Amino acid sequence: MSRLFAITLLAMIVLPVSTGQWNYSYQYGALPQSMLDMIAGEASGERAYADLVELTGYNRVRPPEEYATTLYESTYIIDKLRSYGIENATIERLGRATTWKGLEGTLWEVSPVKTKIADYEDLPLMLASGSRDADVTAPLVWVGEGTASLIEAADTEGAILLTSGALSRVFPLAMAGGAHGVVTFESARPLIDPLQIPTGGIRGRVDRGFAFRVPPRDGHRLRDRLLRGENIEVHARVRTTELELDIQVPMCVIEGTDEDAEEIIITAHIFEGYVKQGANDNGSGSVAILDVARLLHTMYNDGRLPRPRRSVRFLWVPEFQGTIPWVEANSDIMERTLCNLNLDMVGISQAENQSFMVLHRTTFGNPHYVNDVLQMYMRYISETNKIRCTPVGRFPFLRPIVAPTGTDDPFYWTVEAYISASDHAVFNNFSVGVPGICLNNWPDHYYHTSNDRPWICDPTQLKRVIFLAAASAYTIASADGDRGLKIAAEVAGNAAQRMGHQMTISADRILKSDKADLQATYKRALYDYQAVSVNQAETIMSLAELAPDDMVFITTLEEMAEAIGVQRDAGLRMLDLHMKRRAAAVGSEPVVLQLTEEERQLDSWRPVVTAAAYQGGYSGYRSMIQSVPADFRQSHNYRSIRNIHEFLLLANGERSALEMMKLYDAQYPEPAGTEQFTNALLVLREAGVLAF
Repeated sequence: MSRLFAITLLAMIVLPVSTGQWNYSYQYGALPQSMLDMIAGEASGERAYADLVELTGYNRVRPPEEYATTLYESTYIIDKLRSYGIENATIERLGRATTWKGLEGTLWEVSPVKTKIADYEDLPLMLASGSRDADVTAPLVWVGEGTASLIEAADTEGAILLTSGALSRVFPLAMAGGAHGVVTFESARPLIDPLQIPTGGIRGRVDRGFAFRVPPRDGHRLRDRLLRGENIEVHARVRTTELELDIQVPMCVIEGTDEDAEEIIITAHIFEGYVKQGANDNGSGSVAILDVARLLHTMYNDGRLPRPRRSVRFLWVPEFQGTIPWVEANSDIMERTLCNLNLDMVGISQAENQSFMVLHRTTFGNPHYVNDVLQMYMRYISETNKIRCTPVGRFPFLRPIVAPTGTDDPFYWTVEAYISASDHAVFNNFSVGVPGICLNNWPDHYYHTSNDRPWICDPTQLKRVIFLAAASAYTIASADGDRGLKIAAEVAGNAAQRMGHQMTISADRILKSDKADLQATYKRALYDYQAVSVNQAETIMSLAELAPDDMVFITTLEEMAEAIGVQRDAGLRMLDLHMKRRAAAVGSEPVVLQLTEEERQLDSWRPVVTAAAYQGGYSGYRSMIQSVPADFRQSHNYRSIRNIHEFLLLANGERSALEMMKLYDAQYPEPAGTEQFTNALLVLREAGVLAF
């Protein structure tokens, strides 16, 4: 072998590993790597998937005795917790609820052939909730999408109507037209799944009528026969009732070393209605937090994780229906709760369903580091569970979090704005004030349908979200000043990115403006950038609750917040440069911003939520607003104020109403505007919700 050949061969073998440019180093997280490895190893997507099958393996008819005693899901969760040795597991009962229940529901074609079309016992969702008793034989009549004109044109008196339209729209029109009931094959996604039946029943309480749902595949066949001129006669038999039951909240606490210390609360809604038992929605969240509880309990007891000072509380709630009364009954716990992690639909197989794990952040009214803790570990999972462009010499993932029977897909994730469509909204409510995030897989093609079953879920995805929730909760539960600084570094890095993103948006708006709207556009650009900057500084300072007596820690946070102010000022200078360049381009003088008369008025007010509004709880402010005379409300319309909860969170008595408006408007594509904002303030003051 020649010397040149040997050197060349050695270079081919060594250089790709030794001199290849590595991707940037992955984020290790606020916990030591050894802890993260142990948490990842203990997290069990397989156990969670097995629990998911046991809880939601099929859509079943719930027997009446469950309503009178304890629901199956409640019993299952408590039995599992106790089998893990968690002795404080209990079911809290928070008043009574009334629910519709089907007893019997069949739809048969009796002519020209005898065949069954739908049966409640086969699939409960085939009988729409809210249906009333019936025993009728009638012609089946096709009414298309079920619009008012189509129903008026059809012979609906004494018929049963077949439609592809939305039941919520068609049913009242059908009843007004004298029909006995409705059969619908509506589906939001027939091309993805021609067998799925949507959930949701007849809206409001009705005195008569019924509705059946059939899969699009079956509905199309019935439609085509009717369009060919066949006369189809059907027989519907329906029996229903209403039952009372306890509002049941299974609960446990994985205790810290200090029973008087703060808490972290982890939630998942265990019921997707009492008729429909969903898998990903939200069996996946329920089984995931079940394994988080097992993991923390086990690792504390065997010494692999030092028991932190703070406790972690777990709640399995009926969505909203259980969360609201639990929070209102436990105001003492709320006062010492740092944050809420809410898991809602977290198990779906991501690559197969083109789905992302989505972190929905808190609003500007609830600035908090919990957002960044979750983002830190989502990035960690993503960066360590993908095939890198440079060789790693072992498993293609750096730190694989993969279940034995799960996929080995990458981890797809994104961070989005706040949504109020799950139980974290209760914690974020102004009357509670506990910052809460939501983890959610989206899109979900099986959401709210009969085919939301365990087979759409992935043990690997479950394992990853268990790791994510456990690592995040433990990071906060164990955080002192030192660990708090690691979280602060994460917040600061993300803050720079968020401010940079808003800088790009604001600059783009300025550079697209014309002469007529340059001043308004420039003002909005500055206001939005200022609001984002304020939120970042307040997020940094939210960390102070982790070590309020550590003055070195507090001083460091204050200096970091000041540094964000320096970045803000530099950004404002950049926007000023963009404005001047655009002014020259459109033939305008540079903009000199001044407050309008309306803005000066807003700047003079310091709104604060009243004690009466807090006492009203989650939605008590609504009745207070309704007490305002109608003529006052009509003359002070505030239709563009989308989120009164956020409005009230921002009213802390320290901010001016103008600062509130900036923070509020920055979170929406279109601003509410000073007139609408002023009107909302005046109505809320008239109602006794705000004082200023």
